[in-house]
Amino acid sequence: MSHNVLITGGSGYLGGTLLARWGTANLPAYGKLYALVRTDDQANAVKQYGAEPLSFNPTEEAAVQAAVVGNAITVVYYLIDAMFSEAQVHFIKALAEVKKRTGHEVHLLHTSGAKVFSNHAGAPTDRTLLDTDPKLYDIQKSQKAGFELMQEAVHTNSVVIEEAGKHGVRSYIFVPCIVYGKGEGFGNPISIQTVAIVRAAKSMGRMYRFDADRPTWPVCHVVDNTIMYLDLMRKILADEDPGYGKNGYYLASSGSVAWDDLYLAMASALTKRNIIADDSVLLANDQILETLASVFGVPKELVPVTLGGSCEFTADRGNKELGWKPLYKPEHILETSDAEVELILQNLED
Repeated sequence: MSHNVLITGGSGYLGGTLLARWGTANLPAYGKLYALVRTDDQANAVKQYGAEPLSFNPTEEAAVQAAVVGNAITVVYYLIDAMFSEAQVHFIKALAEVKKRTGHEVHLLHTSGAKVFSNHAGAPTDRTLLDTDPKLYDIQKSQKAGFELMQEAVHTNSVVIEEAGKHGVRSYIFVPCIVYGKGEGFGNPISIQTVAIVRAAKSMGRMYRFDADRPTWPVCHVVDNTIMYLDLMRKILADEDPGYGKNGYYLASSGSVAWDDLYLAMASALTKRNIIADDSVLLANDQILETLASVFGVPKELVPVTLGGSCEFTADRGNKELGWKPLYKPEHILETSDAEVELILQNLED
């Protein structure tokens, strides 16, 4: 039996680029490609990539069961909610039913985020944390985040692994980081993280930093992120048993850069366009955090979570398990910051 695949989040930055590159990825044979959509326009858009649109509410268990079991879907790429686990559990139960009926291995990829492996979520930052660390699941289970929302996202990773294991579903925790570059899909062409830096600087009239020291964060070009999604899919479709469950964390990152270097590079690009007065980068004080909290519509304590922090999470599994080799080195995000800022300004909704 061939795998039938469902991709969610196809109108987004990551999911859209994944769909756009699907047809030229030379994947092993599979049955059908489905894409979850919310509107008629999205339905028409996904068809151009050879995907059959499905429209249902992923938080309704009966709807998920009907879609997944009814279409004998065996692989779900979940790209729409890193915070909560309700929908993923519905998909896991539905996939388990498909496995029961067909005897075929079933797979769920949950898209998490590097923040879940950072100081914001209580992850260790005093040492390198490899995505191949055999104790990573236990480390995540013991993390104590400073914010309820971050704790929920940490919990979601564990729930996905535990529920999938309980139901005989192979789970993968896919971790994007600071992703940059132009999205290639039909929907959102810009990132989240780099956009936040531009929004903050534009609203304040200058660039600010949010950590007293000089922390680093993993980065990845959107094309390299997509290649890892596809490399993992290739292994799944070929039944080559990539690591899963407690050994199924996959960070898509070519390496790390210092936030300070990223702020400075983007400040230079914004200064050149007269968006901010100069390219100096100042440490944000309490008043600045209050103002930015209103800009982003979040509590003041969450502003540094959006715009800074320390993450020592380091990619290893992609190369070892999938043969993934990023096209762009980490410094590329600094070298192309001018183009990134231009792209963001063209697409930013004021």
